[in-house]
Amino acid sequence: MQDNASVKNVDIVIIGAGFSGMYAVHRLRKDYDVLCFEAGDGVGGTWYWNRYPGARVDIQSVEYSYSFDEALQQEWRWPEYFSAQPDLERYANHVADRFGLREHIRLSTMVKKMRFDVATNRWHVHSDNGDEVICRYVIAATGSLTVPNTPNWSGREAFTGDIYHTTQWPREGLDLSGKRVGLIGTGSTGIQAAPLIAEQAEHLFVFQRTPVFSMPSGNRPLDTEYEREWKSDYAERRKQMLGYYGASLVEYSDVSAHDCTPEQQEAMMEQAWNSKKAMQLLVVFKDVMTDVAANEVVSEFVRKKIRETVKSPHTAELLCPTTYPIGGKRLCVDNGYYEMYNRDNVTLVDVKSDPIIAYTSLGLRTAKAEYDLDVIVTATGFDAITGAMLRIDIEGVEGLTLAEKWSDGPTTYLGAMIAGFPNLFMIHGPTTPAAQAQMITTGEWQVNWAACVIDDMGREGYARIEATLEAENRWHDHVDKISEGTVHRLAESWYNGKNIEGKKGGFMIYVGGFPQYSAACTDAIENNYEGFVRSR
Repeated sequence: MQDNASVKNVDIVIIGAGFSGMYAVHRLRKDYDVLCFEAGDGVGGTWYWNRYPGARVDIQSVEYSYSFDEALQQEWRWPEYFSAQPDLERYANHVADRFGLREHIRLSTMVKKMRFDVATNRWHVHSDNGDEVICRYVIAATGSLTVPNTPNWSGREAFTGDIYHTTQWPREGLDLSGKRVGLIGTGSTGIQAAPLIAEQAEHLFVFQRTPVFSMPSGNRPLDTEYEREWKSDYAERRKQMLGYYGASLVEYSDVSAHDCTPEQQEAMMEQAWNSKKAMQLLVVFKDVMTDVAANEVVSEFVRKKIRETVKSPHTAELLCPTTYPIGGKRLCVDNGYYEMYNRDNVTLVDVKSDPIIAYTSLGLRTAKAEYDLDVIVTATGFDAITGAMLRIDIEGVEGLTLAEKWSDGPTTYLGAMIAGFPNLFMIHGPTTPAAQAQMITTGEWQVNWAACVIDDMGREGYARIEATLEAENRWHDHVDKISEGTVHRLAESWYNGKNIEGKKGGFMIYVGGFPQYSAACTDAIENNYEGFVRSR
């Protein structure tokens, strides 16, 4: 330990000061002594780290916000329908200041190790500065998309230009004027950043492995009357959100694609495309996400839009996804992504047929060509869902580590607790709806659920709670079964860890909808803590 290290005792340690972690601090600090560790030097989680050009949420701002304080809901003003990163970070800082959360948060402090002491039923939490905190409970609000995935091609140290991962974008921004820029990756981050980079760069080379489905975000300045309407009945609207998928209030169809003529299909899809509701296409028919043939109708509609937009037929075809169904991976939203390829200073490089081999001193080498670049931007995604937890050395009962426990993929009960790791709660953990739902509102719900469990423990005189292996196995089978009934099974994505070479495990997201998920969590508690073991 360092000379200035200390040992501190608290009731609850919270890991992460993103939106869920900050709410956990707010919810629990009145009744418990809480301490929150945050690796960054500011709050906001995703919206602290992701400062790349075009970073923007794909849920409407009036929804993608806290619901716990009515005055905050009424007073805060969002400038756009879909908020940009600076506005979301500003909001996070406002909340931290308004509710006095900072006194409970240690910034620039990463949790490196945790060990559960069975003799005392306490977690020993160690930070990277050498301090140790002993606590009764840990709430891991570590985020689903936290640990960057960085390409491991050889020669990185030889490149004489600059390399930036999109999660490590300089706070002061980058001037890319006159630069030859290589952008690797065309997931949601890449397609947000690319159009703005293209406006600056002398030339932009976009290295695409797998094309994405994307639809126009419909972003625009927030209409005052629309905002007033939302604020007039926020409580009911929040209830509606949780009653659907916790996500954007799209219009859910009760019509099958098979019950419509081609002309009717086209008209409905065109309306959805122009609806300015980012995810509307996925629910334009009731069976888009469950029926392959219905899904193909929508998939081909988007391919047609790409072909109509991109002037080069060759480039347009490269941009058309054909190997997975729309919605199998998270649908992207954009502001001028396909239109960008009509610029003279943008080149699409298909690295599926011509893979990147290595960095060179001057840029990148593929199997067939070399590209001279001044700047390389890696928009290569994350070790999603499990990455943030697994980079902490976590030791549970009988010396079992989380890395060992999850060596063949993550297993949890309700995505909230792990058998063999008592008194450890996860928010948006593996096998929760996570990014399939609106993460602020559903994060509040999960924090409230964990807080109620902790309250029950104290009121009823229990010191320890953990999930059973049987309950964990049942939940794992349930999550897999539901995913098998959807088109998600036909796509390789961060939902199942296939974006990380060698990563093991099955489907990591609960896709049955937030109402079903929250009901399962509530039922477990009301049925005398079914699936859990509590002890004194």
